[in-house]
Amino acid sequence: MYQNILNMNWVILVIGGLFEVGFTFCLGKAKITNGIESYFWYGGFGLCLVLSMLFLVKATQTISIGTAYAVWTGVGAVGSVLIGIIFFKDPATFWRLFFMCTLIISIIGLKIVSGH
Repeated sequence: MYQNILNMNWVILVIGGLFEVGFTFCLGKAKITNGIESYFWYGGFGLCLVLSMLFLVKATQTISIGTAYAVWTGVGAVGSVLIGIIFFKDPATFWRLFFMCTLIISIIGLKIVSGH
């Protein structure tokens, strides 16, 4: 039973990281729009920010704060780089992709060595 809760909190943590990606996407869209549309994107930013934090808080009930925060920011960082490349025409250079892959490996490594 406890193991299932622990695994569920890892899922919750990743979902929180995805909401972090959501708020960076909304912030990027708000920057390139104006008027009512920009307020819509700022609203999405605020909603995603709150949800991201709530999921992080929930996950830290069973995952250590150091590991949870590192994984949460790592998911957000990797996702934000991908959002930038896909939607905002950021460059997809070899070195950007290489270091993004090292972040992914580090996130997986933290999960493996966390003992959960």
